[in-house]
Amino acid sequence: MSVRLIVRTFSELCITVGALIILFVVYVLFWTGVKAAGATEGQIDDLQNQWAQGPVSAPATSPESPAPKPPAPRAYRDGKPFAMLYVPRFGKGWEWPVLENTEVKTLQKGLGHYRGTAGPGATGNFAVAGHRRTYGDPFKDFPELRAGDAVVLTDGTTWFTYRIDKRPYRTVPGDIGVIDPVPRKSGFDGPGRYLTLTTCDPEWGSSHRLIVWAHLDATQPVTAGRPTAFHS
Repeated sequence: MSVRLIVRTFSELCITVGALIILFVVYVLFWTGVKAAGATEGQIDDLQNQWAQGPVSAPATSPESPAPKPPAPRAYRDGKPFAMLYVPRFGKGWEWPVLENTEVKTLQKGLGHYRGTAGPGATGNFAVAGHRRTYGDPFKDFPELRAGDAVVLTDGTTWFTYRIDKRPYRTVPGDIGVIDPVPRKSGFDGPGRYLTLTTCDPEWGSSHRLIVWAHLDATQPVTAGRPTAFHS
């Protein structure tokens, strides 16, 4: 084999490898976002159809009222949406459906509710996971969250406004205590109505997790309009 042929073969191989790398980057940065957008819209449509047919949960109570019983672990259908979550800090228009379980396929369509954790507004810990990057980048700006930021949730009948208690906490994937009913290292010292959000860290990796904890601050029926937290 001549030197010229070797050089040409090597050049063609480099071009092929380069093209594959570019295609992979396009898939990660663009196509997963396109897929997520379509899937997310479908989940939101499903929720709207559910809510149009009638209430999907018991009427909410205020944070000062007696605590309702947490929903049964199977109150929600696996892989199906049951709530919408909003984080005003992330900008106008940031809204994502919350689906039951945190499996790979589920997180490609929205945020995932950890099985066995509390329901919206109930005593315990309502724990939710989401991608930092890919599939719509729902938690891309997670490190920007600050104490006092609102996290707003609706199940179609009630608005639940949670308030974040401190900046994101970094831990390892095996630290499952962060989603306990009274999450460890959260600073909460007893039972309450809590919310936990989790995502991967670093931005393009998964060696660690970022966590924020929040407490239920207010509730109101959806018929009263959007909470003031959307404007604060």
